[in-house]
Amino acid sequence: MTCPACRLPVHTQFASPTLVGPIVEGGLDPADDPGWAESGADSPAEYARWAGHLCGVTCLRMALGAGAPSLFALRDGALKYGAYTEDAQGAIRGLVYAPFAEYAREVHGLGATVHRHLSTDEIVALLDKARMVMASVHYGIRHPERPAPGRGGHLVLVTSRTPDGNGVHFHNPSGTTATTRAAELPLPDFERFFAGRGVSIAGDTRQGSQTGADPGA
Repeated sequence: MTCPACRLPVHTQFASPTLVGPIVEGGLDPADDPGWAESGADSPAEYARWAGHLCGVTCLRMALGAGAPSLFALRDGALKYGAYTEDAQGAIRGLVYAPFAEYAREVHGLGATVHRHLSTDEIVALLDKARMVMASVHYGIRHPERPAPGRGGHLVLVTSRTPDGNGVHFHNPSGTTATTRAAELPLPDFERFFAGRGVSIAGDTRQGSQTGADPGA
């Protein structure tokens, strides 16, 4: 679907949006998601192993707009650039910001900049310059009415200010409802979950932008 607030697609890192809640909060095996093939994965097993790690490339897929490659096609590209790695035991590591930004720039023509230190005021300033921000937040941001369990470990795509100018509108790849997949929060509430780092994106350049070293989320 297209978000009426920012006109960008709303995607989830799991193929069936209605199953995000049962998967991330109810213990449903992602391999039981009947829409797994739509993700571009080769098998239910591959989908189940990777989908929970793909919040970053889901943000990229939304930033690319209509006609973006499938989720796993973007995963494959990010893997080639080292934005995801697998250790000897098969554990998946990432998203690593610097190679991800290089991938987004060189393959998809997005002006991507790594921000190792980022405040919410700086996010707003970037939005005012027509940039989007992949922000590192705690996945508990889908329940802003609860105390924040921590900061970071998950990525959301911040696309615009709220109409009153005092908050941010963002798309959450693991949102469990329509209003948490395309969400709005006042800046103080967003900040409770925010780790102070991210990647900003401009969608209209192949001229490149500077990226800093960053260990990733």
